[in-house]
Amino acid sequence: MVTGGARGIGRAIAEGLARRGAHVVVADINADEARETASVLTSFGVKAMGMRLDVSDSEEVKKIFGEMRKEFSRIDILVNNAGITRDGLVLRMKEEDWDSVIAVNLKSVFLCSKEAIKDMSQQRYGRIVSISSVAAFMCNPGQANYGASKAGIVGLTKTLAKEYASRGITVNAVAPGFIQTVMTDVLPEKVKEEVKKQVPLARFGTVEDVAHAVIFLASPDSGYITGHVIHVNGGMYM
Repeated sequence: MVTGGARGIGRAIAEGLARRGAHVVVADINADEARETASVLTSFGVKAMGMRLDVSDSEEVKKIFGEMRKEFSRIDILVNNAGITRDGLVLRMKEEDWDSVIAVNLKSVFLCSKEAIKDMSQQRYGRIVSISSVAAFMCNPGQANYGASKAGIVGLTKTLAKEYASRGITVNAVAPGFIQTVMTDVLPEKVKEEVKKQVPLARFGTVEDVAHAVIFLASPDSGYITGHVIHVNGGMYM
């Protein structure tokens, strides 16, 4: 399962997994886009389901995992990718903006991981990969909620890794830097150039750069790596 898998980084991850033979559930708040992405994945010769999911709603999470169990009988990989931003300086930040970002970005990782671990523990195998951010390590003004949620993912990742290593489950995170997506494309060129100056590799990352790291951590090749954060940021943070 890839949450937030209908577009951007999530879609690149879903496509990368499908190309390697994984059956994929694309879970996204936008049902139409989730189904469209899933239809593309089937062209790689795998099963794919596109389903609507509010990752912050525990009942919806339980329901979609139930449907996934019926369709595939096992859950090997969970990618916690869903996320939002609601930027603003702390004194101007509305409480609902804090709550919504924490719920979608962090609570969702708890809810989805809890469901996946039920199956992974029984089968004694599983890969959980969650998307953190460079913002968890380099604090940005106006992103108290976002930075806190992404830092929380790191702490949760390390805790889950210790709790379930004996069950054959690895739990890791990927922390992207400035990645070129539809959201970043609309930024003024001057802003982009200033950000690029902070990146030693002198370019923005691609969604594929992030997907490659996630797919490695989701594969059997990463079996001796757990509780780790892979930084995909071109050297922006070292």
